[in-house]
Amino acid sequence: MKNLKPNQLSEILRSFCNKRILVLGDVMLDEYLWGKVQRISPEAPVPIVEIDHEEYRLGGAANVALNLVSLGAKVELVGVCGKDSQAKTLKKLLKQHKLNTAGIFEDTSRPTTLKTRIGASNQQIVRIDKENTQELRCDLSEDICAYLERLMPVCDALIVEDYDKGLLNYKLINEVLHLARKNHLIVAVDPKQRSYDCYGGVDIFKPNYAELQANCKKTFESEAEFFDSASESRNLMKTKHLVVTHGAKGMFIFSGKATPKHIPSFAREVFDVSGAGDTVISALTLAYLFDNNIETAALIANHAAAVVVAKHGTACTSIAEIAESFDDYNQTL
Repeated sequence: MKNLKPNQLSEILRSFCNKRILVLGDVMLDEYLWGKVQRISPEAPVPIVEIDHEEYRLGGAANVALNLVSLGAKVELVGVCGKDSQAKTLKKLLKQHKLNTAGIFEDTSRPTTLKTRIGASNQQIVRIDKENTQELRCDLSEDICAYLERLMPVCDALIVEDYDKGLLNYKLINEVLHLARKNHLIVAVDPKQRSYDCYGGVDIFKPNYAELQANCKKTFESEAEFFDSASESRNLMKTKHLVVTHGAKGMFIFSGKATPKHIPSFAREVFDVSGAGDTVISALTLAYLFDNNIETAALIANHAAAVVVAKHGTACTSIAEIAESFDDYNQTL
């Protein structure tokens, strides 16, 4: 596996602040309710959680935007929310983090996607999802396309964050990718299984291992079967780089006729993996923009992931923390 010299890493990380990234995807609000469990309910054999701490964080595409800002990039976020109290909270958080809310379109027919996690003693007990995954109205899709068309000429890359919540229908995806090609944008996609066939020809396609298995409609019985299936998927999609994340095993890169590259995980502690994929696609895209070297970009993205999984809840990293992760790893060599 390749490594980076400190001056190389520093140059790449410094380049992040010169980039403007357009993020299109399913924005969410993450709610955390933490408390204590001291007794079992007399109504049913379930714990009673006495809440003593409540917190809201940006989730989904909004968390990708936040990760990009944390890494120093300029960001344009485009997505859909409801017209409810959660939308107000979402927009308030975006503004607090200096993120523009002009690209957040309201849809009165759906709620803002809310994921509520309830836990005690740093252990999640249950997650409750409030969402509407029906396909977006045609008029809203058209408004979003018009808005994207105005933004693309001033952006360096497009990240599509697809959580299959109704925003990214086939027609919208096709129109957006056409606009991106027209404006010569690097396109990176964090997909859900349903829409794989829409994303042909993108620069970076980043499913996780389970999502790739689901798309291939098989359980990989060996590394060879995984490699063959991934290479076949990449060829069918005509995607430039297929990057498959695989939890504690790190990530695998499939590009052209080259032998698949493996980047191991650099995580030393794992407290919470929620949002790690958002960090990976953010760091991967920014690093790739430097010189279009996917192996270097994946190396940096894996160090970014190692930082955030050591934090509780949906979290972000910074270029200083990524550099520190490299230093810590190099000291073990």
